[in-house]
Amino acid sequence: MEYSKEFKAALSQFSHPEKDKLIFRLLKKDKLLSKKLYFELIDEETTDDKRNAMESYIKERLSEISKYIGNPKYFLVLNRKLSAEITEHVKVTTDKFGDVFLNLFLVNEILEYNDKLSKQRFDAIYKLYIYLINKIFKALIQIKKLDEDYWLEFDENLSEIDSKIHENLYLEKLCINNGLDFNWLKSGNIPDHFELIVKDIRSQGFLK
Repeated sequence: MEYSKEFKAALSQFSHPEKDKLIFRLLKKDKLLSKKLYFELIDEETTDDKRNAMESYIKERLSEISKYIGNPKYFLVLNRKLSAEITEHVKVTTDKFGDVFLNLFLVNEILEYNDKLSKQRFDAIYKLYIYLINKIFKALIQIKKLDEDYWLEFDENLSEIDSKIHENLYLEKLCINNGLDFNWLKSGNIPDHFELIVKDIRSQGFLK
């Protein structure tokens, strides 16, 4: 929404007490904005601190919810909620590096439970696998847009994800069927115009 000069001018006429009252009313209705302002203005934790805390939280949370792998639909719901918490972290801290790193870490941690995942019926686990493949593609698109100085820091997670995919026959085949070239699981090998490649894959009806 764009604000007219007249509207901005009218707001500027508010007294300081009126502005303070308005700000607090808005913050009560927007918890995300409240968290963002708190982080930017007075939080003693840095972006790195919060990213590290989130990494530990993901590992701990996956350990807790792994008991629901036998119910793949519910397990996926719980992982979507965990992914939403990563999104909130990114919105609060503007952590573009963390957006990629934490989502790859999440995929990696889910695949730590390959032994349980591979015992599920393929039709039951299919949506979870497609969810993971989409996350990988999204991360690769984001990596290509970041400075090359960051790339090496993603490659450890990408290498582990690559290895774990090959340990899971159904997931490996699904990756291949949906156009994932395993050579791309190294930052330096992600093709130019990768976003267009993914759009073309989607246009052919894959990744669904």
